[in-house]
Amino acid sequence: MECVQRCIHFIEKSPQMMLGIATALAFQIIFSVIWMTGYQGANERIGGFRIAIVNEDKIMGVQVLQKLQNSLPFQISNANQNTARQQLINREVQMVMTIPADFTADLQNPAAQANLLYEINESNPALVKSVMDSAAVAITGTVDREASAAGIQNVLERSSIPSEQASVAAASLAERVKSEISYIYSVDGLNNQMVPMMMVLASFVGAMIMGMNMQQASLTLGNGITKWQAFTARTMINIVSALVISLLGSSLVMALGGQSAEGFMPLWLFQSLIVWVFLVFSQMFLIVFGIGGMLFNITLLSLQLVTSGAMIPRQMLGAGFQTTGDLLPATYAVEGLMNILFGGVHLGKDLLGLAVTAIISLVISAAVTALRKNRHSSRSGESTQHIPTLTSA
Repeated sequence: MECVQRCIHFIEKSPQMMLGIATALAFQIIFSVIWMTGYQGANERIGGFRIAIVNEDKIMGVQVLQKLQNSLPFQISNANQNTARQQLINREVQMVMTIPADFTADLQNPAAQANLLYEINESNPALVKSVMDSAAVAITGTVDREASAAGIQNVLERSSIPSEQASVAAASLAERVKSEISYIYSVDGLNNQMVPMMMVLASFVGAMIMGMNMQQASLTLGNGITKWQAFTARTMINIVSALVISLLGSSLVMALGGQSAEGFMPLWLFQSLIVWVFLVFSQMFLIVFGIGGMLFNITLLSLQLVTSGAMIPRQMLGAGFQTTGDLLPATYAVEGLMNILFGGVHLGKDLLGLAVTAIISLVISAAVTALRKNRHSSRSGESTQHIPTLTSA
């Protein structure tokens, strides 16, 4: 009992201990609430996935397209080849299905086999490929049962065979439709698939901890420097740290077998931008709220892991979480990393999103700094005068 009392007394007398316990509790509460609500009903939102169908067959292809639009649990659109391909590259659709021009002719030819062509963009969360692979198999099976049998039966009926015999013959000649699946921007293994999430997670957690230590160091300096000296020093340290930290991180990823479609230099520079944006973004809350800003950063860490699209596709999240993701920098960091690592569209949108976040964070931080009283006072001169004496001693 005495030991317990001593522990309680030690905790009460140690603000750092209390802060550590409060932080651990905050992690449990915040992550539980955000993750359980963010992922609730995610499987039911699989209908948010989009498939573009390119119909080059004007006979049975029209019937197949109508059938799929009415039966598939996805959002189906009809597009030409060029438009559908661009939508796939832009991640606006998750798969492109093509009904070839000779689809009907192949179905009507007993010696031929009809093909359905599928194209999937692997530069997405891993779940996208899994769902679209399963969808391709299901679509081919449906088309094979419906379109193939109907097409053969029509041919047999036109050959003066009674409809009942034609139906039996059509059933026996079914299962002649096969699928051909191809991938763009292929990802070499699950380890590479998880790199965007790893880099974003490591960068933001590192930025949080670094910002907290810089805030404590700034408070320790007290009146030794002015508020603008502290702000300028923090800004310069952030820039240099982002370049050095990202150089190490990007080098390790490549050395351990990581892939980069754009090469090492773009990866390093973009990762440097991500780290720098995370630093100024997370430190904004510390500048505004002090150490209490860590609660905001913990909340933002959890939100960004859920809403960025690094773990599951954003289409599977609720509308509120999707909108939240549009406002947070991790979303643009993940999409940009996918473009650099695996291939994809230009980085213009991602760079703009990160730049806007950094500018807003810096403006707010500078405004709060300007409104605060200058930390420099007459006592600072006394403090600096004692420093040489302490050093010489």
